[in-house]
Amino acid sequence: MNWDDPTDPSDAPEGLVGSAEERLVGSVADGEDQAVEAALRPKDLGEFIGQEKVREQLDLVLRAARARGATADHVLLSGAPGLGKTTLSMIIAAEMGAPIRITSGPAIQHAGDLAAILSSLQEGEVLFLDEIHRMSRPAEEMLYMAMEDFRVDVIVGKGPGATAIPLELPPFTLVGATTRAGLLPPPLRDRFGFTAHMEFYGPGELERVIHRSAGLLDVEIDPAGAAEIAGRSRGTPRIANRLLRRVRDYAQVKADGLITREIASAALAVYEVDERGLDRLDRGVLEALLKLFGGGPVGLSTLAVAVGEERETVEEVAEPFLVREGLLARTPRGRVATPAAWAHLGLTPPGAQTTGNGQQDLFGT
Repeated sequence: MNWDDPTDPSDAPEGLVGSAEERLVGSVADGEDQAVEAALRPKDLGEFIGQEKVREQLDLVLRAARARGATADHVLLSGAPGLGKTTLSMIIAAEMGAPIRITSGPAIQHAGDLAAILSSLQEGEVLFLDEIHRMSRPAEEMLYMAMEDFRVDVIVGKGPGATAIPLELPPFTLVGATTRAGLLPPPLRDRFGFTAHMEFYGPGELERVIHRSAGLLDVEIDPAGAAEIAGRSRGTPRIANRLLRRVRDYAQVKADGLITREIASAALAVYEVDERGLDRLDRGVLEALLKLFGGGPVGLSTLAVAVGEERETVEEVAEPFLVREGLLARTPRGRVATPAAWAHLGLTPPGAQTTGNGQQDLFGT
């Protein structure tokens, strides 16, 4: 089981979900999620569910390093939030029998910050750098030499009198995680010995995640209940675990504690997560696009005003999933709803005619 945009909610109108962190189907982990994830995380590759190719390739890399008695190559993990990048970094450290140091790109604003972290590493230690693409440029350039030659040059003094003091580093393994691999400069990407892209999970894999989590949380769930939750989890284990906890609460209060398909469906209806995993924000965007603008095309700013959200919230929080589900398309002229969006909301596209057999004909033939 596996896991791993925020916006300011204060500007959102009352009753609307404007923050990725507030959403039940948001992929950003809050304090509660982080605490639960720590208890649910697998401890080795054998327990890790999904990402079959990544697991197989990573297993070979780690086994070969152990056989040589060497430090593992630097690893770059890319993919959407909640797919297991942090979990895999901890597994890498566990498989290599090494301690792990965790930090993030936004926390490293100066080269000196990175130098302090690197100089305190032990031999073989794993340094996990989350959101590595958000690291400052001076720190990024220092990282090049640290990854390749295991040394950094510390600048002492200023101006003409400044001198560079080389500082030798013990061999270590850098595990970088990013949601936007395209923002990494090529010199940094090329220094990683192993690069893996994390894919979204299929329903069957999510069902396995849910059954495993239910066992660890001492929750009774039948296969149909797990399938219902998996189908609304947007291909993300973190969301599956969050939905499982909310359905568990409903089952304990409203039923006998056993999660069935009916209980899961009723619970998620209370939390306004529909059968495709859309929540209020997603449906609000689609309804505005369909009902106010006839399915588009419409500009992003206009659509955001109609929904009552910030432009960035619509673009970064709602749209990626709607596009991935084939409900919305981005075109040079603006956002356009697809036939699947009309069907999902049970609406008839403008100009659609009904043929003699009762079928809607979108092309008027």
